[in-house]
Amino acid sequence: MFIKRLGYFMVGLSIGIVFLTFFLKKKTEETGVSFCYLPNCRVLKDMRSKPLYYSDVISEMLASQELDSLSLANLFNEGDINFGDSDTKSKPCKTYRIEGEIAQKPIIMEVKNCPESVTVLSLR
Repeated sequence: MFIKRLGYFMVGLSIGIVFLTFFLKKKTEETGVSFCYLPNCRVLKDMRSKPLYYSDVISEMLASQELDSLSLANLFNEGDINFGDSDTKSKPCKTYRIEGEIAQKPIIMEVKNCPESVTVLSLR
């Protein structure tokens, strides 16, 4: 009796999961919505939603074409935040270190995340 109920439950659960996966995937493709649940994804998504500013050093690198702004923007999509080296307790602006690659070279970008804006401080 229990095995039969468990079988019906599992069939219904699997149909429901397939149904949700199909519709949620379609919704994300149409509207561009992404579901960020992990801390790295949530912080990067928060940073992408704010105006981006550059420090004087980074502005000079961009002006001399030593650095490309699209490469920096890619770090906000594909980068990994090193929470151990970041200052997440300071107020009102938190400082994060984002690790990634630009032109197959490892890069560490230091970013100040304020409530209204994001400022790229340095690159190493």
